[in-house]
Amino acid sequence: MPVKSHPAFKPCPCGSKRSFHACCQPFLQGARAPTAEQLMRSRYTAYVLHDADYLLYSWHATTRPEALDFSDDTTVWESLKVHHTTHGQPEDREGTVHFTAKYKLHGQKHTMQENSRFLKVDGEWKYLDGELH
Repeated sequence: MPVKSHPAFKPCPCGSKRSFHACCQPFLQGARAPTAEQLMRSRYTAYVLHDADYLLYSWHATTRPEALDFSDDTTVWESLKVHHTTHGQPEDREGTVHFTAKYKLHGQKHTMQENSRFLKVDGEWKYLDGELH
C-alpha cells in the first residue's frame, strides 16, 4: 500500500478536528484502525485523496469491486459528520456507522447519508456495505 502524506490537511478531512498526521494518515499508511468508526473516517479521507489502493484494501473481500478509477472523478468532498455508531469497538466483530457526507459534483452541492456496515476479519476492520438514505 503506498504511503500517503498531505501536510496541508489541518484539521483532518474526516472532521475529527485532529491533524491529518495524528488522525487518518497512520491508517492510510498501513496501521490498523481500532474501531469501525475510525476505519470509516479513514475511508472518507481516502476518497478525498483519491486513494483507491486504501479503499480497496479496507473493503471486505465479498463486496469489494475489482477496481476503483478516480481518473475522471470531479467529486470534491467537503465535510463528514458521524451521527452515531453501533458496536464497532475494538472488542466487537461487527459494527455500523451512520454518517452524512457533503460534496460537490460538477459544481453542484450534494448530500449523502449512509448507514455503513463493518466486519472484523483477522483482527482488522473491513467495510462490508452501506445503506443509503
